Amino acid sequence: MAFNFRMMTIMRTEKTTARAAAKDASHERIVSAAARAIRRSGYDGTGVADIMKEAGLTHGAFYSHFSSREAMLAEAAGRACAESAAVAADVVANVPPGKALEAMLRTYLSPEHLAAIEVGCPLAALGSETPRQVPEVRRALTSHFKQMIDLVARQLPDWGQPSSHEQALVTVSTMVGALFLARAVDEPALSQRLCAAALRQLVPAEA
Repeated sequence: MAFNFRMMTIMRTEKTTARAAAKDASHERIVSAAARAIRRSGYDGTGVADIMKEAGLTHGAFYSHFSSREAMLAEAAGRACAESAAVAADVVANVPPGKALEAMLRTYLSPEHLAAIEVGCPLAALGSETPRQVPEVRRALTSHFKQMIDLVARQLPDWGQPSSHEQALVTVSTMVGALFLARAVDEPALSQRLCAAALRQLVPAEA
């Protein structure tokens, strides 16, 4: 009898664990789909039904994962920021320290990033919409912006001085603004010139 009880307990535990794992996997698919969608279509263009369909789930399952659409958007914004930060960190980790800033800038202002809005920097993709979003969404992008400032400042020769923080503010604002405008205009040649001009201004003269 005791053996059967233990077996039943183990089986119940395994079923509970399997259900939790399945729910986590579903949640991951929803957030990943939403993180792509907000960058591709904007916050207002991201609907719950479309996200659930893209994640391979029913509309009705949404509220077992999120309390509201806004909660999903906030988590999606956080995921988009984390993905962008990971790309920047990877770039820095794979070049000599003295070349890190140049590599970051060339990657950020590259034709590939210009075309990849769905998986690119959320600041450039969503910056103009963010002021009208819920505080949780704004907080996610604010945190990402501050991380970018810190990462850029660490690559500057005078890192640790007030001047490095100010220069990082200018650098990040310029690179994000240039990418945003390059995507906004409808002339490919002008888009390329915007990114190239920003790159010339931002890459250190000795690079």
